[in-house]
Amino acid sequence: MKLSARNQLKGTIVDVVKGATTSHVRIDIGGTVITSSITNEAVEELKLAKGQAAVAIVKASDVIVGID
Repeated sequence: MKLSARNQLKGTIVDVVKGATTSHVRIDIGGTVITSSITNEAVEELKLAKGQAAVAIVKASDVIVGID
């Protein structure tokens, strides 16, 4: 699979929590966990499950930086 998005972070699914229409998929990227909100249908089509290898692909038009 080739994508134009440069931010492709390989990791492992640590949790899939299904809601009424969407699921939260948590992916561990070397000790940092990224959470994605996707449809339940997408979770089923991809057969996502805890322990499975996955790639978090981030495509955003804005990146906001903050400091304390």
